[in-house]
Amino acid sequence: MVGFETLKTELDAVGARVFAASVDPVDKAGEVAAEVSFPVGYGVTRDVADKLGSWWEERRSIIQPSEFVIDAGGKILASSYSDGPIGRIDAADVIKLINFREAQLRK
Repeated sequence: MVGFETLKTELDAVGARVFAASVDPVDKAGEVAAEVSFPVGYGVTRDVADKLGSWWEERRSIIQPSEFVIDAGGKILASSYSDGPIGRIDAADVIKLINFREAQLRK
């Protein structure tokens, strides 16, 4: 999430909005939210993970990283499902994807 906060100006420039969610209770999620400028949801359940198609880790009762780039019409342009910190969507790549897509739409 720090990478998205670091590139906030660039993300704003391409019209991107960032949202995050966690299994944490509201107070713990609030600690994370205090460090970023975008909304951080809390209390994600196994049911939510299942609806997203995400991996749920039984041992720790957590949702594994599940990231989506969604256009203004609600179409998923890119997604990433990880089982740890490797393979997450990078903020700079989101900006590149949006710029590429916009360029293709102008053709």
